[in-house]
Amino acid sequence: MHVLVMTVVHHPEDARILHRQIRALVDAGHEVTYAAPYTARGVVPRSWVNGVDLPRAAERRRFSAVMAARKVFKKMRAKVDLVLIHDPELLFAIWGVRKRPPVVWDVHEDTPATLSLKPWLPSFLRPPVRFLARLLEGTAERHLHLLLAETAYAGRFKHAHLIVPNETWVPDTVTAPGGDRVVYLGWLSWARGVREAVEVARILQPYKVAVELIGYADPQSRPMLNEAVADGVLEWRDFMPNDEALKRLDGALAGLSLLHDEPNYRHSMPTKIVEYMAHGIPVITTPSPRAVELVERYESGVVVPWQDPKAVAQAVLTLRDDVRERQGQGARGYAAARANHHWPNSAKRFVSQLEAWAGVAK
Repeated sequence: MHVLVMTVVHHPEDARILHRQIRALVDAGHEVTYAAPYTARGVVPRSWVNGVDLPRAAERRRFSAVMAARKVFKKMRAKVDLVLIHDPELLFAIWGVRKRPPVVWDVHEDTPATLSLKPWLPSFLRPPVRFLARLLEGTAERHLHLLLAETAYAGRFKHAHLIVPNETWVPDTVTAPGGDRVVYLGWLSWARGVREAVEVARILQPYKVAVELIGYADPQSRPMLNEAVADGVLEWRDFMPNDEALKRLDGALAGLSLLHDEPNYRHSMPTKIVEYMAHGIPVITTPSPRAVELVERYESGVVVPWQDPKAVAQAVLTLRDDVRERQGQGARGYAAARANHHWPNSAKRFVSQLEAWAGVAK
């Protein structure tokens, strides 16, 4: 089977797209052409995919990226058995093209809800755009195959669709959590708690506990992060490929998840929490419902109030001073991740479903 995978929004090294789904397809013996914004993101395609460069869709500059993706789609449609798209913008790239192969839309998020987090979209446009997004989802459900990243997304659609959760690769063994370094892995923005993370780092400075942030930061966050780095408050490693970034979790004291109380986060599982557990470190999280459910069920971390850096710092220091509890939370989280959130458990179902939609016999 030859699969065309396309994104103009996500980083080409996106963990869900490249390191889970594409890797699973390649490991199953299938060929993948991966069209993504390589040049715009300053990376090159992995050797195990056929890379096609696309422009990046950012803020209000999206039309040219969608048109470039449409051109690639029309050129490749007769050469592939199936197309997998990862952005709602790409629905416009495939719309109206005749004689197309089966198209699958992987629904990563609650698209209408995320519009409240887009600073580039004027507030007066958000209600009508949310309405249009709902219409677009309904049209896509009638004409395409859908995959959902969360069970909570199912309520937005009329029919049942395969859930492909944001799980992670859980290593065979992990290092016990240490006592002098706290990590954050993921996108950095106001709504994801970047301001709180910086303040936590300032509070922890006298206690010799380092704070390390790993991830791409939006334009609003970058000046503050650059200033914090210049002042020696924290380490910020910017974007790192997922396989490299995950290694930085090993041996940390705890992993931070400081999401704000936003509609798009209330029903989503923060992937970083599963990644922290998978690497055997305690989780410190704000009380988003799915995060609380996971951390409390497995006793794998601490829940802190919304936007409360002092509470986060206190949780860090408590774990630092209680080695037994720190190691116990890390061990319980690791065991739960290995048993219930190990990506290979879902990879086979994902590949089998794509093969069925493509009509490829194994």
